[in-house]
Amino acid sequence: MDTAYDYVIVGAGSAGCVLAARLSEDPDVRVLLLEAGPPDDALEIRMPVGFTGLFKSRYDWGFETTPQEHAHGRRVYWAQGKTLGGSSSTNAMIYIRCNPYDFDTWRDVHGCEGWGYADVLPYFKKAEDQQRGESVFHGSGGPLRVEDLRYKHPLVRAWVEAARTTGLAANHDFNGSIQDGVGFYQVTQRRGRRWSAADAYLRPALRGSAGRDEQRGSAGRDEHHRPGNLTVRTDALVTKVVVESGRAAGVRYRHNGAERTARAEREVILSGGAINSPQLLMLSGIGPADHLREHGIDVLVDAPVGEGLQDHPNLAMMWHTPGTKGLWEGMTRANVALWQTLGRGPLSSNLAEGGGFVRSRDGLPAPDLQYHVVAAPFVRQGLGQPTIRTVSVLITPLVMASRGRVTLRSADPRWKPVMDPAYLSERADVDLFVHGVRQSREIAAQQPLARLIAGESAPGEQLTGDAELREWIRANSGAAYHPTSTCAMGGAETAVCDPELRVRGVGGLRVVDASVLPEVPRGDTNAPTIMLAERAADLIRGHKPLDPAVLG
Repeated sequence: MDTAYDYVIVGAGSAGCVLAARLSEDPDVRVLLLEAGPPDDALEIRMPVGFTGLFKSRYDWGFETTPQEHAHGRRVYWAQGKTLGGSSSTNAMIYIRCNPYDFDTWRDVHGCEGWGYADVLPYFKKAEDQQRGESVFHGSGGPLRVEDLRYKHPLVRAWVEAARTTGLAANHDFNGSIQDGVGFYQVTQRRGRRWSAADAYLRPALRGSAGRDEQRGSAGRDEHHRPGNLTVRTDALVTKVVVESGRAAGVRYRHNGAERTARAEREVILSGGAINSPQLLMLSGIGPADHLREHGIDVLVDAPVGEGLQDHPNLAMMWHTPGTKGLWEGMTRANVALWQTLGRGPLSSNLAEGGGFVRSRDGLPAPDLQYHVVAAPFVRQGLGQPTIRTVSVLITPLVMASRGRVTLRSADPRWKPVMDPAYLSERADVDLFVHGVRQSREIAAQQPLARLIAGESAPGEQLTGDAELREWIRANSGAAYHPTSTCAMGGAETAVCDPELRVRGVGGLRVVDASVLPEVPRGDTNAPTIMLAERAADLIRGHKPLDPAVLG
């Protein structure tokens, strides 16, 4: 039996790191943070360009979907970080807050009071240490360093210029007054190195001081302590939330081959993400009653846990660029030395350096397509080794009609759950892809990009009709790794969580991660998850929320 804590946090991903740091600011509060994965000690975590080397490694959950009925029956790989920092330690580091319309929709459509854009902007700013300085839309001095890329590949530069030639606006700040347009992404890096949530929040908390300028260091152990009140355990798989008399009293977990129990005197907080959090709730008796009974689990609360799963699918178009060296050819001794000494050069690239947000038709309230441009072939969702000089344009529909679910495969917590995002089950989702393919071809035909390419390799110029393109899309689309909404918050009593992220039907239990988002937002989900946890920390501590921003 562990010592009792005030708070037990399950999952040391982006949200869990924020919560551990903020809740432990009170020296009289005892916090335990449990992470199923190992410490974040891989070189590929620190070196931005190397992150795809973490896929299907010990730092990745390595999930796969069920065979997708509307995507040629294929199982789709899902990368999800399994280490300190979670996916913020294994992702492409793109800092996108998504669109103000998303947050206003949470408030106005889903009844999530306190989550409108004016409410959440102060928390984005609180988290941020913006290289460009403080402004109406940006914060300075926060834990999360946000910088301009130190390296921009010529092919990505050419794509941005070509996209502008088609009439798309230049956008130097996708997190400013407007999201529409094309340009280069800002990244969660510090001096050309990844700056994960573990770097930004967890290590300073363990040191007991801000210390933002210190370099990453890993103790190489499975337990870390801040003197007095914060304990972090890695390689600790939580198997159940212990509920006593209708209230979460702690968790059971496996660590060093032993089954242990950690008591929580105030709250248990699940921050495992949109796959692991609903799985743990269901294993603990909180979920769809009939489904739980199928697995022999006693039902504590009948709730739609696991329903509403959304993820952005994506699709890689590719063009041959024989005369321009690919990003992958920059792995030289000289460039390694340049990155090690100065944090510069191609190894500081996040691969998806540029892109943008567009609306597929007039009258939309916000963009519904996103592009990511990579100066390398994007094969098998980043799992394939690059060998041919290619520029890839990843097309990502942002507004998805398709919704799926997460269910249990077994009552054994060591089994991965069943994940069915129902990709492309709605015709509108496929049609949005078709628009993206046609717009991408238009951009590729413009200078200066056109002079650098020598033919389209995927899908190939021979595919021109809508029907042909739809079939290619169904056969080749993948995942953007942005799963959300499986423990959605909402004002209705039927929502799994209320707008303060409390699980309905069980006291002392909250979910704080991307699973509570009512809908997948327009863009990469890491920055919204960090914002969510910043605001959740105030809710949990009973602090008055930050004053809403005054806009316009």
